[in-house]
Amino acid sequence: MYYLILAIIILNLIGFLYMGWDKRQAKKGNWRIPERRFFLFAFFGASFGIYLGMQVFRHKTQHTSFRIVIPMFMGLNVFAVYFFLKMGWG
Repeated sequence: MYYLILAIIILNLIGFLYMGWDKRQAKKGNWRIPERRFFLFAFFGASFGIYLGMQVFRHKTQHTSFRIVIPMFMGLNVFAVYFFLKMGWG
C-alpha cells in the first residue's frame, strides 16, 4: 500500500507542476506540453494534481475537454485505487 500511495503522490505532483510549467511556457510563447500528455497523466493517476493545477494556475479552465475529462478521470482514479486496495494489490 505504501508504494501505491507514494506513486499517486508523485504522479499528482508531476501533473500539478506540468500545469504550472505549461502556463509559464504559454505566457512566454514557447514550446508547450501537448494536451494528450495531460490526459494520459490524468488517466494513469495524476488527475487530482492536474485539476488542482488548473485551478491554481488558471490554466486550461476554459477548455471544455479539460473541464469534463479531468473530473471524469478523477472518479476513475478513485475507483481504481479502491479496486486495487480491495483486491489486496496495494
